[in-house]
Amino acid sequence: MIRRDALDQLPVRTALPALRAALDGPGAAVLCAPPGTGKTTLVPLELAGLTGEGPKRRVLVAEPRRIAARAAARRMAWLLGEKTGDRVGFTVRGERRAGPRTTVEVVTTGVLLQRLQRDPELAGVDVVVLDECHERHLDADTSAAFLLDVRETLRPELRLVAASATTDAEGWARLLGGPQGPAPVVEAAGVSHPVGVVWAPPERPVRPAHGMRVDPALLAQVAAVVRRALREQTGDVLCFLPGVGEIGRVAGELAGVDAEVLQVHGRAPAEVQDAVLAGGGGLRRVVLATSVAESSLTVPGVRVVVDSGLARVPRTDHARGLSALTTVRASRAAARQRAGRAGREAPGVVYRCWSEGEDGRLPAFPDPEIKVADLTAFALQAACWGDPTAGGLALLDAPPTGALAAAREVLTAIGAVDGTGRATARGVRMARLGLHPRLARALLDGAPEVGVRRAAEVVALLSEEPPRAYGDDLAAAWRTARRGGDAYGARWRQEARRLASAAGEPRAGSGADALKGSGPGAGGGTAAAVTDDAVAGLLAALAFPERVARARGGGSYLMASGTGAELAGAGPGPGAQAGRGHRAGPADGGGGSGLRDAGWLAIAVADRPVAAVSARVRLAAVIDEETACAAARALRSSGEEVRWADGDVVARSVTRLGAIELASRPLTAPDPGLLREAVVSGLRREGFGLLRWPPAAASLRQRLAFLHRELGPPWPDVSDAALLERVEEWLGVELGRARRRADLARVDAGQALARLLPWATGDAARFDELAPERIEVPSGSRVRVDYEGAQPVLAVKLQELFGLQESPRVAGGRVPVLVHLLSPAGRPAAVTADLASFWRDGYRSVRAELRGRYPKHPWPEDPSAAEPTRHTSARLKRG
Repeated sequence: MIRRDALDQLPVRTALPALRAALDGPGAAVLCAPPGTGKTTLVPLELAGLTGEGPKRRVLVAEPRRIAARAAARRMAWLLGEKTGDRVGFTVRGERRAGPRTTVEVVTTGVLLQRLQRDPELAGVDVVVLDECHERHLDADTSAAFLLDVRETLRPELRLVAASATTDAEGWARLLGGPQGPAPVVEAAGVSHPVGVVWAPPERPVRPAHGMRVDPALLAQVAAVVRRALREQTGDVLCFLPGVGEIGRVAGELAGVDAEVLQVHGRAPAEVQDAVLAGGGGLRRVVLATSVAESSLTVPGVRVVVDSGLARVPRTDHARGLSALTTVRASRAAARQRAGRAGREAPGVVYRCWSEGEDGRLPAFPDPEIKVADLTAFALQAACWGDPTAGGLALLDAPPTGALAAAREVLTAIGAVDGTGRATARGVRMARLGLHPRLARALLDGAPEVGVRRAAEVVALLSEEPPRAYGDDLAAAWRTARRGGDAYGARWRQEARRLASAAGEPRAGSGADALKGSGPGAGGGTAAAVTDDAVAGLLAALAFPERVARARGGGSYLMASGTGAELAGAGPGPGAQAGRGHRAGPADGGGGSGLRDAGWLAIAVADRPVAAVSARVRLAAVIDEETACAAARALRSSGEEVRWADGDVVARSVTRLGAIELASRPLTAPDPGLLREAVVSGLRREGFGLLRWPPAAASLRQRLAFLHRELGPPWPDVSDAALLERVEEWLGVELGRARRRADLARVDAGQALARLLPWATGDAARFDELAPERIEVPSGSRVRVDYEGAQPVLAVKLQELFGLQESPRVAGGRVPVLVHLLSPAGRPAAVTADLASFWRDGYRSVRAELRGRYPKHPWPEDPSAAEPTRHTSARLKRG
């Protein structure tokens, strides 16, 4: 029996006439309705005609999460007085409850994508509702793009509703409306009550969250705030935390509270989800939830929200080839959504575990997944849809060019797309497995080697990261899942069965031939004879070939991608040895890893802590070099390596697996061109000090630099940058003969540099005239000119310039030489660029100071008329 009283209380009912008009007209609409108004439950029932009003239609509702899809279907079935699977059903990965009478079917956006790929027309479906589209999940954005393509080309009569929990609907309206103008936006007002805000930041600073790690001090603060809320407020408490691990930690901190503590997340058993959504039976409840409770689920009885201020989102580090969930600060929009849960049924309170000052610095909205997530699965979906570049898809945000290019590289490497980016038959099969393409590759190529069942079990383990308590050893985690009776183990077994059924028997051309003759299944043995450790290692290496890693000592590894990786508790330890033997599972009490003795690893899950150079290994399997080379065959390369390293030319023949050096031997006759490049690289890195610079060479460079500065062309620029740019022109002969650093040290830089003199214009003949190396002074001495500074300097004893009225000039008389007048002992006495002025004004004071100190040398009253000399007065008298 239909529960009319419950249906009539849903506020979205007032928006139904406008929604029907929009769908009967343009055929698409954006529905904005706050959580709890009935947009997820009443609207599909009304559009399907199951409440007694309107024509009968088949409605498909797409939810971003499995827990939300199950909950929505159960709630709609309850409103109709039925069980799920009759007129209202649901389909999520690995579970389906629907039958021939099903009119409203709730699916995840991932399931919707699969159906669109198999049947683009969605035969028999009249209306598609994309729920929670404001969350901007990648599958939802992709589904919307495909549906709009279907409406434009195949089924213009297909009705489309984008349902959003916020009023930020302009973008979706433009997208759904297309060239004809924005689609109608239908708004439904929610029943909201005032929500007070209590700022409850930790008393002491906490470390920022990074990767999957949250400072335990913050979690202790969240638990303390929950206890405070239970004392100060009435009603149930809904606490938002970023993930399952944090929920478990806070649940432990709340042991002994006078309330029932429930945990709600995507991994929670269905009975726990049902208990939360059904409401309490008199005992107060504390519901610890991930962001799934922001808008996808309505939890009755909540009067208080405790917000940790954190969220977990997918992020990709393309430079290091790492993709993982990352803990970030929740946006202000998410904080508003969370706070609103406290005011759904009555006035409420939100306790925010950060300061009011911090609030203004939070991001306004969460980043769309398409901007930050791994795009490999998206790229494969687009390729299977027939649009490899995604340029023809109607998307709110275009995918980043670099991220899409990286995704296409992965797909090409695993054989999912061809050289033009089009999906291959193998790629289409991968897309239909409902897995990330990397895991699909591991399943298809690993099954012929180790058997379908075992391959499916390991891939199922990789598709949903096991709990931290399972440890960082993939093979040990596999054994734990087999034994375990926990909720994760149950989900894992269900997914493993699904994958084994989907993979079926290996087919010809599956790609497994790449492994023939190597790896765990080689040598004529049967798949059953391969150990679990070897199976886990092979499957992880197939999924993530660029993450096969070789030990560097002390728990440190180098991945084929070039990124370093560290095990938990990395530090000095025993020497690493390759092997496939049984490994310890979870880390020991000291926080160390059971993998630390492995010579090679296949790293399945890793993240990079803030400011860390190396990644942190969270899940990996032991492999040997043979398996690593087989799985990462595309990364193997051999060739001559001639480069400048550690201060000299290194010439070797090297075999590598990505960044990992497998073997090398010296080259006796390296390629001359490569040698030349290596030598130039050395000059670029260490400078021209590698050459021999006798005084004449250094002087030549200084004189050339002076003329270039004062006169410009044709006098050459001899700065390091300019010399590097013209290195072949002036040093080409010597480069052709140099094989090592010692050869460069024998090159006279002056002889080479002379090639840059402007011989072609004839100006080289005036070089000594314009920038003389020495200048003859009145005493007859030829004194060297120093061109190193901004102005040429002539350092000469004062007595040698007697009789000289003007300072010498260079550069064709344009630049006066700066004269450093020296005492008879060669010590500085005066500096002048105007000798006439010095003789007239400055000489008397110098004479008075030095005459008594150097009485044997001439100090005439009138130096301008005196005889210049290099000698003492006595020597001068003797003639």
